Amino acid sequence: MTSRMIPPGLLPEGLSDRLPPQAEASARLARRVLDTVATHGYERVMPPLAEFEDTLTQRLTSMRAQDLVRAVDPVSQRTLAFRPDMTAQVGRIAATRLADAPRPLRLSYAGPVIRQKASQLRPEREKMQLGAELIGSDSSAAAVEIVNVAIEALQAAGVTGLTIDFTLPDLVDTLSAGPLPLDAREVEAVRTQLDAKDAGALVAISPAAAAYLPLIEATGPFHGAMERLEAFDARIGGALGSRIAGLRAIAKPIGWDITLTLDPTERHGFEFQNWFGFSIFADGFIGEIGRGGSYAIARADGADEPAMGFSLYPDPLIDAGFGDESPRRIFLPLGHDAAAAAALRAQGWHTVAALKEGEDGAAQRCSHWLDGTEPRAY
Repeated sequence: MTSRMIPPGLLPEGLSDRLPPQAEASARLARRVLDTVATHGYERVMPPLAEFEDTLTQRLTSMRAQDLVRAVDPVSQRTLAFRPDMTAQVGRIAATRLADAPRPLRLSYAGPVIRQKASQLRPEREKMQLGAELIGSDSSAAAVEIVNVAIEALQAAGVTGLTIDFTLPDLVDTLSAGPLPLDAREVEAVRTQLDAKDAGALVAISPAAAAYLPLIEATGPFHGAMERLEAFDARIGGALGSRIAGLRAIAKPIGWDITLTLDPTERHGFEFQNWFGFSIFADGFIGEIGRGGSYAIARADGADEPAMGFSLYPDPLIDAGFGDESPRRIFLPLGHDAAAAAALRAQGWHTVAALKEGEDGAAQRCSHWLDGTEPRAY
């Protein structure tokens, strides 16, 4: 198909426009989240939309290079990659431009990300990502802060019916290197079958792999699942004691209006997290609307720096009407009182001024028109 045959306004698959009033709702929801995060001391950074591919892929441990959208930079003739995730960029900023900033370092961000292919669950390739990162600590105290800031930010945006699902991403690594040893060739297979909750396939791997079966049962509503995980840990000598204590500490301050669940062997989407991870769900929405956890940032000197953070993907919320507030719009006829219009704007009105005779304010989605100095309803 030649370019002349492409219908006007056609966008690439998985990309779309946001029109009024959804575009404004998107900005409003993002602002509520970022303003809430800022009250906890998180300062905003704005990384670029694209970076050199080799620089970006060094930090994208959770994504394959072939998933990136690429272009050749006409200036440097090097390959650029558009960001599929902003967390890696914030890590780069922390490890380079802000390497000497005092720790813990609290940063927030918002912007679009794009991937080469969409998931089966969500067909969009471009989406909005909002988040916060606490760099310099991956302690239980840091996890408590991150989880509760994420909850508070979503509640400030009007989201209710939240569920937080906790996971322990490096659980198999910890156990296989300690009380439940596995052959090196079995580790990935055990991770996969635990993630799939396939007890039969897990037993078929080996007798050593079968010892991991109780972890499948330690899944479900938080308190019951934690009791089963603690019983399992007692049988293997307490190797998970610090992680269990961390989960208890994280869950303790969360309000009773939040549903808590545990899936200790969930790995999908948590490839770069280490001891702790969490997913955020909301009533009425398919799939998660956010996730976070602990991870490590590679510093220039080769050392790893601990970090904790969360990312929210609010597009489904915006599609459902969150952030949508109809402003008071008033039509200003030709020759209107400029001082009266300014006073109305100061009160929160949105004014739409006539540019010629005969304009229809109602067609401009105005509910009122300015009669002298007073608003009049249509």
